[in-house]
Amino acid sequence: MPRYPEHLTGQGPTNPFPGIKVLERRIGREIPHRLGSNEGLDMPHHALREHFGDALAEHVYCYGDSEALGVRERLSRQQGIPLENLLVDAGADSLIALTLRTVAEPGAVVACAQGTYPTFAYFAQGQGCRLVEPPYREAPGLLAPDIEALIEAAHRERARLVYLANPDNPSGHLHSDDTIRRLRAELPEECWLLLDEAYHDFRDDAQGPFAAEVIPGVIRLRTLSKAHGLAGLRIGYAIADAEVLAMMMKVRIHYAVSTLTLAAAEVVLDHPDEVEAHIEAVKARRERLAEHFRRLGAEVLPSATNFIGIRLASAELGERINRELLEAGRLIARPANPALGHILRITAVEDALVPGRLAILEDVVKGEAVK
Repeated sequence: MPRYPEHLTGQGPTNPFPGIKVLERRIGREIPHRLGSNEGLDMPHHALREHFGDALAEHVYCYGDSEALGVRERLSRQQGIPLENLLVDAGADSLIALTLRTVAEPGAVVACAQGTYPTFAYFAQGQGCRLVEPPYREAPGLLAPDIEALIEAAHRERARLVYLANPDNPSGHLHSDDTIRRLRAELPEECWLLLDEAYHDFRDDAQGPFAAEVIPGVIRLRTLSKAHGLAGLRIGYAIADAEVLAMMMKVRIHYAVSTLTLAAAEVVLDHPDEVEAHIEAVKARRERLAEHFRRLGAEVLPSATNFIGIRLASAELGERINRELLEAGRLIARPANPALGHILRITAVEDALVPGRLAILEDVVKGEAVK
């Protein structure tokens, strides 16, 4: 079993401010008089009510439920994951930082594919970790984190944690369930696997049995930003052993998720048909966008996400196209790491399919195809 930093293995620290919702559950009854929590309960919020309405204003007075019980109950029912194996926090990014605070003290070695989702490296370096980054595997029709290289690096460097986005960002590649199980099995016993599943909902098998597995030594992260459209409200969740989540709660911000965010997430989760319709629409647009660029001669990478990745001939070409699109008011994504500077990522939104919207890229792709 992977280990925790020594300073977390004792009794503390414990959350000094569990919040009124948690306290009500502990004593089994409502607490109607809030006389000691120093929240802005008497603020009339005239301006806020006028701008947004009374319904929103009612959510801003109090700290949120630090245990996010309502959201966890809905996720548990819908996905078949036991309640005690779910932890809600302020998006997958916050959960990455929380995981690192929980399992990796300064100086620990962590590993990820070079050029993968850069927020992991950002937080790892901020935590004082030493980052090891094996390159991606590249071949015709393939751009993927190299599982064998990650395993080898974890053993060679005695890594405390390996990070893998699956489906991958920015390539869109999806490793099979068996590959993930093998990765976990072949990592050092004391090494954690942080499995970032921010794009999980766009997998064709998103509702399969593997989706609900709680895997020892693995911390799985998901988000409500993509398929559920709540990016601006910041909410996501972790799936792991209850012991792991209890350790994460020791270093978690007490009220990381706002009352408004929790309420909005509950509403969206109560309407799964709308979420499923959105997912199917995104998949259809993704395929239309991919086929459009394939017809122009572009190399479009396979994707199990809500975006497509286009591989260009060079990082210099990728930089020029990205810059010219931005100057024209078209924001796409190009990895910041030079190792993947030849990749352009385009989200499968309707705006990307408007004729002429991406003409700068289309003209270059057609020109490259003619050469």
